[in-house]
Amino acid sequence: MGDWTQHMDIPIWFEKRLLQSIDLFYAKWPQQQPHKDRLKQCTIISHRGEHDNIDIFENTLSAFDRAKDAGVGGIEFDIRWTKDLHPVVFHDTHLQRVFGSEVELNQATLDQLKTHCRLIPSLEEVIQKYGKKLHLMVEIKKEVYPDPFYQNMVLKDLFRGLSPQKDFHFLSLHPEMFQPIDFVSTSAFLPSARFNIKALSQLALNKDYGGIAGHYLILTNGISRKHHMNGQSIGTGYICSKNCLIRELNRGVKWIFSNNAVELQGILNSLL
Repeated sequence: MGDWTQHMDIPIWFEKRLLQSIDLFYAKWPQQQPHKDRLKQCTIISHRGEHDNIDIFENTLSAFDRAKDAGVGGIEFDIRWTKDLHPVVFHDTHLQRVFGSEVELNQATLDQLKTHCRLIPSLEEVIQKYGKKLHLMVEIKKEVYPDPFYQNMVLKDLFRGLSPQKDFHFLSLHPEMFQPIDFVSTSAFLPSARFNIKALSQLALNKDYGGIAGHYLILTNGISRKHHMNGQSIGTGYICSKNCLIRELNRGVKWIFSNNAVELQGILNSLL
């Protein structure tokens, strides 16, 4: 394991409170109108689709439809593997948090999973419905790959009709999960940083990745400059206010990840 796997060990509740306080600060900080070129170069990415997990659930076709229908430019979603090695779009290892079921994804076949919860889409369904219509930010979750060669071939076949970088990128908090994927160049990979930004930034530069993603606070101007000078792009999240959006646009951020992407897309459209 490289240094990029090490995260600061702080309670989740503290991290959420800290980020909420930061969001409130940036929401009240006035920003200068960005140049029109910056507006045109930015893509809003809907994080797990437009969802509330009450009526519309994350990582489902309904959540992605809401983003697409509002003109949002891209969607971010997670993939995991079933027992019979079909990639499905879901964040957790089990269904408890979102759907109240104890079913473990890697212990159920695709047919069994669909029986328990028909809302979980396969990766194939998502690519068929949104490929070339939205930019797909595909997060590779950390898990054991029983057959890396076969799983790589499955992904290669599914993404065959799409162009890396133009139509999709692979993201991961754990860049070692990129290793089995050999059908795209390293420029299609985006490591996603938490508090390990320095290590991941250096890794992205060394391996000529397409760029780096992370919270807008940890992706400082100095780090962003290094990647821009290397021809790489920056993605930041989770933007939730007009002033914060404008700040990121002024910093030359290419991908804006958000849990309220539809609202941000409306703000971006009004600025244009």
